[in-house]
Amino acid sequence: MWTYNKILQYPIKIKNTNPLLAKFIISQYGGPDGELAASLRYLSQKFSMPDQKSKAILNDIRN
Repeated sequence: MWTYNKILQYPIKIKNTNPLLAKFIISQYGGPDGELAASLRYLSQKFSMPDQKSKAILNDIRN
């Protein structure tokens, strides 16, 4: 249907990684395969889609 290019809205620079904090944050969202994590991924991807139809599809999926 469409191609999705992963791009960030704002450039970031990570100076120091913190795996323990990352593990804690992921666990708060129900884990990497949790429903909340999937819903948040769809929500964030919606804003970078090229047309309104694909934005609407991602919005419907996340609900």
